[in-house]
Amino acid sequence: MGEVQAFAAAFLRFAIASAVLLIITLRSHKKLPPVPREQWLPLLLLGLSGVFAYNVLFFRGLQLIEAGRAAVIIANNPIVIAIFAALLFGEKLNRLKVLGIVLSVSGAIVVITQGHPTTILTSGIGEGDLYIFGCVICWVTYSLVGRAAMHSLSPLSAVTYSALIGAFLLFPAACLEGMFSHITAYSLTAWLSLFYLGLCGTVLGFVWYYQGIQRIGSTRAGQFINFVPISAILLSAWLLDEPLTISLLSGVFLVSSGVYLTNRRAK
Repeated sequence: MGEVQAFAAAFLRFAIASAVLLIITLRSHKKLPPVPREQWLPLLLLGLSGVFAYNVLFFRGLQLIEAGRAAVIIANNPIVIAIFAALLFGEKLNRLKVLGIVLSVSGAIVVITQGHPTTILTSGIGEGDLYIFGCVICWVTYSLVGRAAMHSLSPLSAVTYSALIGAFLLFPAACLEGMFSHITAYSLTAWLSLFYLGLCGTVLGFVWYYQGIQRIGSTRAGQFINFVPISAILLSAWLLDEPLTISLLSGVFLVSSGVYLTNRRAK
């Protein structure tokens, strides 16, 4: 995906997803479901956070750091979701959950510093790391605001509208970035990657995620993001020849343990 610019990659991903989601929504509901006036603000926030900002930050971050490293940082999504769910919805944070938060943050630091946490004091956090941390904030917003959007809309409708809004917001930036002057030079691999992101990573992933939020809540649904670093590290090692370092594997273990403890139900 290095040949596709960040804004162009994000716009094309959601343009593909929006087209497919529209077809599915029209087939399912026979028409576009009407949106109550009070739901437009949550939908706009969904498009801004989970589509526009998240994807711009995500693609820019991947241009600067390895996919496996980014995945471990993103694995802190459930932790931040749990914290904000406690602040906004009154969900309790017991000692076990606090321990999980500490472990998960420690795992992210181990990965970012490549096993040398003290380097944060001297070299600080890299630009790519900050972009991916921004993705975490965006996804937490998308998850929690989604609860409000689904008060009167189905998960399919909420994802469809948010994808359309996000694609609309991304289009001017993609044009200014020079998308149309480069699009004819994209390779088959680039197009296959974009269609995979649009169909699997967006249509299936987003709809199933919102269905999970609707049925089991945002905190418990966010727990399954724990599988992101495991699958991403294995795939990046297999497809991208990225090394499996001790610090990366240690970070995965700490983050996974932290997410498990944070979402474990007290007996």
